[in-house]
Amino acid sequence: MTDTTVRTALEVAQWRRRVFALYAEVRAAASPAEGHAHWVRERDALLATHPASPLLPDDRAGFAGLPVAPYDPAWRFEVRIEPAEPRMLEVPTGTDGIVPFERIGTVRLGEVGTLDVWRLASYGGGLFLPVRDALAGRPGGTYGGGRYVLDTVKGADLGADPTTGTIVVDLNFAYNPSCAYDPAWACPLAPPENVLTAAVPVGELAPGGTHA
Repeated sequence: MTDTTVRTALEVAQWRRRVFALYAEVRAAASPAEGHAHWVRERDALLATHPASPLLPDDRAGFAGLPVAPYDPAWRFEVRIEPAEPRMLEVPTGTDGIVPFERIGTVRLGEVGTLDVWRLASYGGGLFLPVRDALAGRPGGTYGGGRYVLDTVKGADLGADPTTGTIVVDLNFAYNPSCAYDPAWACPLAPPENVLTAAVPVGELAPGGTHA
């Protein structure tokens, strides 16, 4: 194993630690809006400075922050995971092989629509909640492949209560997957069950003026 491989593995491990810590700080914030402001600042700092950042070197040089909509409390939901017919989803990726997910239920977000909640059915487990909205791929809109709201195995966790079966789904925290910045990444994207007909104008918008 080369020194470069070891260094890369340690850098990714450090990135994960910082992301877990960041979301713990978000959950502990005095208000969701304060947590969101902190999340925006720390996401920008990580992407700009961390060696495991998915930003390409040329993009990192002039990076001035991600385009993120102002916080809007109307897009925050604390909802129960409702039963849904079990279903498996196998997502082929170029970097991680076939990634299996199991549908564990559905969340209803008022007039916004419904989204399926998935569990990573492999080592580590974790909840996964991707979303693709009506602004995906449009000029000034969201990333065309969709965004992530929750990916708890990697630290993106806004809160849950196992006793009531509820989770926090705050679409202000929808963020772009790594493949939005570097085509070398192959990310699991939103399946049809997680595609909304509604526009979701909050969260991170498409980076760098690209919308594919």
